Amino acid sequence: MSAGAVSGRVLIASNRGPLSFSQGDDGRLTARRGGGGMVSGLSTVAAEADVLWVCTALSDADRAAAREAPGGRLGLDGTPGGAGLRLLDIPAETFDAAYNSVANSTLWFIHHLLYDTPNRPHFGAGFRPDWAAFRAYNAAFAEALAADAGPADGPAGVRAVVQDYHLALVPRMLADLRPDIRIAHFSHTPWAPPEYYRILPDQVGREILEGILGADHAGFHSGRWADAFLDCCAEILGATVDRAARRVSHHGHVTTVAIHPLGVDADELTARAAEPDVQARVDALASATSGTRVIVRVDRTELSKNIARGLAAYRELLIAHPEWRGRVTHVAFAYPSRYDLPEYRAYADDIERLAGEIIEEFGTADWQPLILEVLDDYARSLAAYRIADVVLVNPIRDGMNLVAKEVPILSDGGCALVLSREAGAADELGAEALLVNPFDVTATAEALHQALVMTDSERIRRSSALAKAGAAMPPQQWFAQQLAALEP
Repeated sequence: MSAGAVSGRVLIASNRGPLSFSQGDDGRLTARRGGGGMVSGLSTVAAEADVLWVCTALSDADRAAAREAPGGRLGLDGTPGGAGLRLLDIPAETFDAAYNSVANSTLWFIHHLLYDTPNRPHFGAGFRPDWAAFRAYNAAFAEALAADAGPADGPAGVRAVVQDYHLALVPRMLADLRPDIRIAHFSHTPWAPPEYYRILPDQVGREILEGILGADHAGFHSGRWADAFLDCCAEILGATVDRAARRVSHHGHVTTVAIHPLGVDADELTARAAEPDVQARVDALASATSGTRVIVRVDRTELSKNIARGLAAYRELLIAHPEWRGRVTHVAFAYPSRYDLPEYRAYADDIERLAGEIIEEFGTADWQPLILEVLDDYARSLAAYRIADVVLVNPIRDGMNLVAKEVPILSDGGCALVLSREAGAADELGAEALLVNPFDVTATAEALHQALVMTDSERIRRSSALAKAGAAMPPQQWFAQQLAALEP
């Protein structure tokens, strides 16, 4: 995307921003770029256009940076008093209720179909103040965007792109404050079908849908998620839905809906994976797995990622196909996730326990069947990608899943992909992956076996096709599509 491709004022709103801060012993604040494909794509636009990026201060260092800058306004390089970044210092109790109690413990569970419905959820009196905090959190974003947007009287006007389920109410709030701004919302999660979405309190469910419909354009990673959203609009709001054109009319306003499947910046990823710190980890992993085929998974310890069933499938592989004992190693790397929520702490403990049982049951003096590490180490993950013969991506449900796209790009010898049919990435990668039902442990174990016995030529052919598909919509192009949808 060239600088000339982006005209007019562009507003970006996301929970996590382009910078994160750390604070040294001397109190000095240091900014570094945030990670992830979304930040990469949005940062490219931010460097080339007249941008205001509004995000939340997530750490103590972030909050210190926000307080040191007038009104939380910084440059995109972190310089206080700049104009490109607005870092919101949300009160801790408001942030905790909005982010943990509503976004992560409610909306995430709804869209990923994760509730143990005989027992949860309980939308009692305690939920109402949490929902009020979620409203306040979204309102802080809408007010900051509206206040700093500037005039919309240029040829391209002002366009705002709001990211993800944390900010589902922002489009409606922003449209009420600034009807002259063109607004898009993008959902990185799946979208629940109406029968599951109705678990939410009626008013809450309506408010979320109406919040997104405040946008002129709504984007999703997969047609399945877009269609579920349309179904909810029709059945819960009674909105007029044109499914063929993917358009929703509600209260006199029209929202277009489209599919923008985020991909990988292959050049950037490949360059990072060639750095010395990654190569050092490649050498260590190659030594630890020497003489064996390698099954890799890299995930957050997040309930929807289905790590426990993946470990169970690997155990079944070793039982059903004992010829693989001593000849395969499962490298399972995980990032700690949401440890402030008790469900996630318990899940991480279960993963560690299952891993220990597999090592105890099958390990020998000269073979460790499983290497499990739970820590934040991006270079380690890239090293695992490079040595992978097979990659296992088996989420219960996933908006996209970039790991499924990244590993084939980096795998030194080509890899086979065992992929959940419930990942958004299955839309693009399913033809060359081995698709599995994420709940069927036995079928997943058999798919791992099929991946391991795949001929070298077939594995390389599939891996090449997967890599091409994974890089088809790099972040810059993905974001440009959403901006183009807002052109007058």
